[in-house]
Amino acid sequence: MKVAFATQDLRHVDAHFGWAKNIAIYDVSPDGHVFLNAIEFQGDLKEDGGDDKLVPKIDAVKDCAILYVAAIGGAAAARVVANKIHPIKVSKPESILVLLERLERVLKGTPPPWLRKVLAKDQRRTFEFDE
Repeated sequence: MKVAFATQDLRHVDAHFGWAKNIAIYDVSPDGHVFLNAIEFQGDLKEDGGDDKLVPKIDAVKDCAILYVAAIGGAAAARVVANKIHPIKVSKPESILVLLERLERVLKGTPPPWLRKVLAKDQRRTFEFDE
């Protein structure tokens, strides 16, 4: 499953979604994680009430199941959830690697119901065709 992190420094979840300079994307499974991509955003990222800056960010995380953020506005949260992405807010800046390891442990155990639903949806995307 793909997981996104709003980050300024590519090492910590330390950014408000709308103001994030970067979105780091990883593929996470119970067996580990793989870095996939970091998307850098340019221009004025400060709070201005304009939702135009959200469009490229929503597009960047569209195929992710989870989005970790330091903060997220109501309009952005609604758009993220409408795209079937589960936002998770961290209370203080946290290491992306620590969060990845914690998520891997949860996936190895008994994930909460919302995460089991995400995992089931992710498995349905895989198709195997017999000849």
